Amino acid sequence: MTLLTILFYGIAILTLASTAMAVTRRNMIHAALYLVLSFFCTALLFYLLGAPFLAAMEIIIYAGAIMVLFLFIIMMIRIDKASAQVFRAGQLVPAIIISMLWLVALTLLVLEQPNAAGSLVAAQASPGEFGFYVFRNHWLSIEIASMLLLVALIAALLLGLGSRGDSPRKPS
Repeated sequence: MTLLTILFYGIAILTLASTAMAVTRRNMIHAALYLVLSFFCTALLFYLLGAPFLAAMEIIIYAGAIMVLFLFIIMMIRIDKASAQVFRAGQLVPAIIISMLWLVALTLLVLEQPNAAGSLVAAQASPGEFGFYVFRNHWLSIEIASMLLLVALIAALLLGLGSRGDSPRKPS
């Protein structure tokens, strides 16, 4: 095993662990910080796989913009008290069953084709070519995503104002 392989697996384990911590934390700020760690680890994986542009976009878009939006939402919505039980028993049993089925299916897929990874060919494009392609062919989906983020930000603001009892100033 080479040093890069060991580094890759170490970062992959850290990514999985930080994502699991983000999902299982009751404190939303701690969950958001674990998610930021997961995004940085994912960016490192992209960089190790030879995609520095995707690594930079992961940090700029997800660890930067999306997490700032999440933190605004968390700060605007005041959650009084966390419930004592994270999952009800009726939710926990199906979640465990589905997780085990997913793990078995993933294991079978990996074991079925051990040499399939060697046949992949890396695609190469400059950031300018990538941006031109995305905005030429997928401009509508980018606009829809930006509008959804704007609506989510406005909704978080209104929910935050409503939970504190404040009301926006009315024009006279």
